[in-house]
Amino acid sequence: MHLHEYQAKRLLAGYGVSVPAGVTATTVEEALAAAGDLGGDHWLVKAQVHAGGRGKAGGVRRVEGLAALAQAARELLGSRLVTRQTGAAGQPVDRLLIEAPTTVARELYLSLLVDRARERVAVVASATGGMEVEEVAARDPAAVLRLTVDPVAGLQPYQSRRVAFALGLDEPGRKALGGLLPGLYRLFRERDLGLLEINPLAVTPAGGLVALDAKVQVDDNALYRQGELAAWHDPSQEDPRETEARRFDLNYIALDGDIACMVNGAGLAMATMDLIQIHGGSPANFLDVGGGTTAERVAEAFKIILSDPKVRAILVNIFGGIVRCDLIAEGIIRAVREVGVDRPLVVRLEGTNAAQGRALLAESGLALTAATELAEAAQKVVAAARA
Repeated sequence: MHLHEYQAKRLLAGYGVSVPAGVTATTVEEALAAAGDLGGDHWLVKAQVHAGGRGKAGGVRRVEGLAALAQAARELLGSRLVTRQTGAAGQPVDRLLIEAPTTVARELYLSLLVDRARERVAVVASATGGMEVEEVAARDPAAVLRLTVDPVAGLQPYQSRRVAFALGLDEPGRKALGGLLPGLYRLFRERDLGLLEINPLAVTPAGGLVALDAKVQVDDNALYRQGELAAWHDPSQEDPRETEARRFDLNYIALDGDIACMVNGAGLAMATMDLIQIHGGSPANFLDVGGGTTAERVAEAFKIILSDPKVRAILVNIFGGIVRCDLIAEGIIRAVREVGVDRPLVVRLEGTNAAQGRALLAESGLALTAATELAEAAQKVVAAARA
């Protein structure tokens, strides 16, 4: 789950990280009131969307005077911000963060993320902040420091010093980082984060460190024990189909293709998508209905699939392990009749009671195509989508 910048900074401040003074606003009037609370005559107006590249897309503006602030707020609120990460549709801007400007001597990059290969938390740092760290790493790999933290020992003081020297910090800066980095690591662990990125991390003329921008991702699987963060979820920043799928415990991610997939099990879903691609098709979604799916969930899955106008054909690929294929077949029959599937449908059932399930589908009278092998199913659904 992604957090907005203002939410991320609220978290950071709670762990002792310095952030610029800022107030959120959802109307022009609130933006003007925020400026009054902050004081001064210069402010940053920052669109709150779940996407990077806001500055280049006009979503972060430095303004002088209340008239310019009001103009920026009017232009951003209610608009859809299009960045390199949003796609052509953009993301809706319903909230702004009004901030007081910060005097900056240098800009750094600092992040914590999960290194799945090493099964540890990794710290990534670069003296070149305010830029895409991927570009920096590609151009000059030595400019990016990466170290991992032993989960038993935790972050060690020597590791903080190593990061500080790599960032070229002077004595006040090294002291500031020595206090900041352990707090970030504690935040990462205690709040079940998958990513904590500060870019840029500003060095002030006095040697202090201020998080000018922050990106936070929370592990969805841990939200049951992160009630406060779960309440910060903003469904307006998601595909409506993904939001609807979550209501029924369906794992759905919209993609750009035209062949919808309904599969039980994430690994099988990935294999199904790969085979569709290999045979010349393009998946319209990732959809894992789970190992213990029911007829009701199958029906809801069909509704979500059919709400995508790009879908030209559907592939249902079920392996009956925990779930019985005859029960899945009954759910498919019921769902197709209830929802009214009007696009070519290819069904592959394998595993527990697969023969009974196939018999039920054959006797149903529904206009569907059966397949027994996965490659065969992929070939048939690609052909159906082309036709």
